Amino acid sequence: MTLRTDYSGALRSSDIGRTVTVCGWVARRREHGEHLAFIDVRDHTGIVQCVVDGAADLRNEYVVKITGTVRARLEGTTNQALATGEVEIGDCAIEILNAAEPPPFPIDDRIDSDESVRLRYRYLDLRRERMQKNMRVRAVINQACRNAMAEQNFVEIETPMLIASTPEGARDFVVPSRLQPGSFYVLPQSPQLFKQLCMVGGLDRYFQVARCLRDEDLRADRQFEFMQLDLEMSFADQQDVLDATARAIAAAVKSVTGEDIAEIPTMPWIEAQERFGSDKPDLRFGMELIELTEVFAGTEFNAFKAPCIKGLRVEGGAEFTRSRLDDLTDMAKRYGAKGLVWMRVTDDGLDSPVAKFLSEDEIVKLRAATEAQPGDLLLLVADERPKVRHVLGLLRVELGRTPVTEGGLHFTWIVDFPLFEGLDDDGRPVAAHHLFTMPNPDDLDKLQSDPLAVRAQSYDLVLNGWELGSGSVRIHRADVQQLVFDAVGIEAEDAQRRFGFLLDAFKYGAPPHAGFAFGLDRLVAILAGEENIREVIAFPKTQSGLDLLTGAPSPIESSQLDELRLRHLPPPS
Repeated sequence: MTLRTDYSGALRSSDIGRTVTVCGWVARRREHGEHLAFIDVRDHTGIVQCVVDGAADLRNEYVVKITGTVRARLEGTTNQALATGEVEIGDCAIEILNAAEPPPFPIDDRIDSDESVRLRYRYLDLRRERMQKNMRVRAVINQACRNAMAEQNFVEIETPMLIASTPEGARDFVVPSRLQPGSFYVLPQSPQLFKQLCMVGGLDRYFQVARCLRDEDLRADRQFEFMQLDLEMSFADQQDVLDATARAIAAAVKSVTGEDIAEIPTMPWIEAQERFGSDKPDLRFGMELIELTEVFAGTEFNAFKAPCIKGLRVEGGAEFTRSRLDDLTDMAKRYGAKGLVWMRVTDDGLDSPVAKFLSEDEIVKLRAATEAQPGDLLLLVADERPKVRHVLGLLRVELGRTPVTEGGLHFTWIVDFPLFEGLDDDGRPVAAHHLFTMPNPDDLDKLQSDPLAVRAQSYDLVLNGWELGSGSVRIHRADVQQLVFDAVGIEAEDAQRRFGFLLDAFKYGAPPHAGFAFGLDRLVAILAGEENIREVIAFPKTQSGLDLLTGAPSPIESSQLDELRLRHLPPPS
């Protein structure tokens, strides 16, 4: 039998007169006279005030069971900030279920605490209302996604956590094998190959709430281990996947906000780069990149004699101080630019150190192209086109991005990515997503002659400047797969050694298939109004990869190393 009859935060005026038992933690204790005290009891639903006689032994965070009668608060003492603010529990009998030491930080959302202390005592941090809400938002979203997939006849399948190393674009976490000394498993960066094998196995529609691990630098939107909603579909094309994923996303959003989302628009990758300088554009604000190359096609200004010139118009930015402009210039250089040209727009023309180097015709065309008004600021970068887009895209976010809680939800599909993102040191193309992405059929003949011009049948889902996930139509034919391997320098023998289990499967009738995966941590963070995914993960790592709660990573016993036939190398000299 449960210890309680009701949750603390659930009591209302309709419960007046009932005898109830609540259990929870003492959130606050206030003396009222010599023997009377008001005790706020907290559980995950909220707080209720209990009026207690003789509560001298109670302290904050004691675990208690309180039985009493629900009654209306006296006139003038109601608390509109609490859902239970019109009632209290009187005639209380108290049972202390467990005493508690004073916590290392207040269990109160109104008081900021050092993050390292919060993570060291995460089990206490989780008691706070903010964290309780975030964890429950996460659970609701997970369930909504699962329901949406089940409604579309997807079957939930668990894939292995100990796998062979395959190129996924990030470092693997490596696990030594005790039974096979000198050999290693890795932890999966994604279930990619296994879900493709599920399609070969005729399972038709697969999904998984999958844990993935990547040994890469941590950021606000990245942890070593993360969760994604992973799906794959047989006899499906790109649009089928977008539609199925959109249903799951819509269900997740509605489960939290109660609102439907609009149809998600698509934008080609090259358009996103040209307009926003990013393949994950934040569409909550404008400030698009402006093409200015033709404006300065015949310029005499040496700094503008470049393959590409683009600019940003910052409305009202003419009021920026010289110090702020210098900071932006330094920022542009850190992003890779040779420099940043700034111009204040005035009634009389342009106020800029470079204005004297520009012709009147160039100034007129510049103002017309940017639609600049007095009081605006223009920021220009000249360089190779990819560099210009990259630098201005980052400056755009720096100048325009709003807090995560503002601006609404702006989803976008980014499509028509390049298959390869560049060349490695050996002049071989580097896959933009992974090696199992189907090239655009019209570009197959370019795989050897002009690989960087090959388009991929891949797609990303972007929300408010965050990449939620990626997917693609997969290669399902061994001959096409080998063409891609050839392009990146993987010979047939090496391909068989590394991916033989997949290539062999293709020989036995692999259906056309496509899939997608989106990060649940990122989606939850945005819907919960958090800027960092650490706030929606129960037990996250710090930005340096430390688990302050358990002390991981930590050394292991020498006996364990001996059993695994491992040894420490001396530190590099």
